[in-house]
Amino acid sequence: MVAITYDSEVSSSISASKLFHALVLDGDNLVPKLLPAAIKSSEIVEGDGGVGSIKLITFGEGQFLSRAPSSSCLVTTQTFYYSRTNRLKTMKHRVDGIDKESFTYSYTLIEGDALMDMIESITYHIKIVPSADGGSVYKNRSIYHTKGDAQIAEEEIKAGKDKAKGIFKVVEAYLHANPDAYN
Repeated sequence: MVAITYDSEVSSSISASKLFHALVLDGDNLVPKLLPAAIKSSEIVEGDGGVGSIKLITFGEGQFLSRAPSSSCLVTTQTFYYSRTNRLKTMKHRVDGIDKESFTYSYTLIEGDALMDMIESITYHIKIVPSADGGSVYKNRSIYHTKGDAQIAEEEIKAGKDKAKGIFKVVEAYLHANPDAYN
C-alpha cells in the first residue's frame, strides 16, 4: 500500500465557528440543499453522527465540477458546472473524530465510486483556524491509501480537491448572502 498526502488551505472572511457549523455540523443538510444536482442526500446509516458513525452520500444526477469541462457541460450555477458523464453514484465515509471547540473533523472515505478500484481509503483531516481579521483558514489534509502499489495521477487528486473547494465556495457564498445563518 502506498500513502499519498495532499494538503490544501483556503482563506475565508467567514468566522471559524460559523464555517464549522455550516460545513461540518450541518453540512449533511446544507450542501444537498445548495447543490442538489451534485449531492442528492447525505444520511447516517450507522451510529448517531459522532465518532464511528457511517454516512452514505448519494450523488445527484449531475456530477459537480469546479471548472467547465468540454461540451458535456449541461447546467451552470454560480460558475460551477454539472456533467452527466462519468458520474459518481454513492460513497460511504466513517467519522473518525470531531471537536467542536477546536473546529476539527476527521473522516475516512471507505466505500464508493470515488475510490476508483485503486484506492483502499482516503482519510481527511479538516481544521478551521480563526484568523486575526475575524475570518478563518480552512485546512485540509487528505491521505490517499492505494491498493497494492497503484499510483494516483496528480490530476486526479487535484480534480477532487477542486470539487471540494467548489463546494466550500458555494457554502461560503451562502453564508455571505445569509449573515444571520448559524449565529
